Amino acid sequence: MGGDTRQRTTRLTGRLAADLRGFREVQCLAYQCAEAVAARLRPGVTEREAARMQREWLRERGVRDWFHLPFAWFGDRTAFADFRIPLQFFPTNRKLEPGMPFILDMAPVHRGYAADIGYSGSLGLNPVQDRLMSDLRVHRELILEQVRERRSLREIYENVDRLMVRQGYANRHRAYPFGVIAHKIERVRERRWSPTAFGFGVQSLKGLASDALHGHREGWSPLWSPYRFSDHAPQPGMWAVEPHLGFRGTGAKFEEILVVTDSRDPEESAFWLDDDLPHVRRWAEEGAA
Repeated sequence: MGGDTRQRTTRLTGRLAADLRGFREVQCLAYQCAEAVAARLRPGVTEREAARMQREWLRERGVRDWFHLPFAWFGDRTAFADFRIPLQFFPTNRKLEPGMPFILDMAPVHRGYAADIGYSGSLGLNPVQDRLMSDLRVHRELILEQVRERRSLREIYENVDRLMVRQGYANRHRAYPFGVIAHKIERVRERRWSPTAFGFGVQSLKGLASDALHGHREGWSPLWSPYRFSDHAPQPGMWAVEPHLGFRGTGAKFEEILVVTDSRDPEESAFWLDDDLPHVRRWAEEGAA
């Protein structure tokens, strides 16, 4: 499937093709970081240490700016248990234990391109999270299908919610600020000094705020939420999409870039930026088995 996405990119010309390559490269880098850090996790490692491992790995490979700094959630924090305020999202001293689920989440900016990814795993066997990850496959398919149908973001959100309920799961992306399942990402101007504020890159926040202002004037939002301001068709651009399932103190999600264009060809109007990602490979292996 990864080949199909890359072949599509070769058919596109100009700035869009170059941008897709840039966004794909940083997304790939982020997933490589997630896999490398996951392989190093051991009992007793804290969320803060796991977040620092992500930062150091990426900085060693040239990352100097962020959409947001890396997060790590262990145990019932993967399901955002009892999260009430934004500060609870930040890494804590929660220690990883055998069999415990974890989620690594990072959003680096590299060479002016941003990515935002989520990687779910466990320290040893965790059948509940394994099931959650398997059941996320249909959410990826549903989201793409309905974006291609140009349904409103709000309607797609509600349909994802209904699917989770039918599966017996709780919607945990509702715990994010504004309850978002996705947000737009843009190119970021490279600067020598790239400050962060409250864990978010200042340049990226400015870009999101600019999109929000521009979108408000034109009737769209860069935040994909269950609220009225997302009651519009998908806006062309790059969207970091993250359906997040929860079940009895265990959470799992993926997060990756969905590309939306103004093409009238359904297959060109929306597509996942890259199909060669850990969760997609996992589903392919499950299908083969």
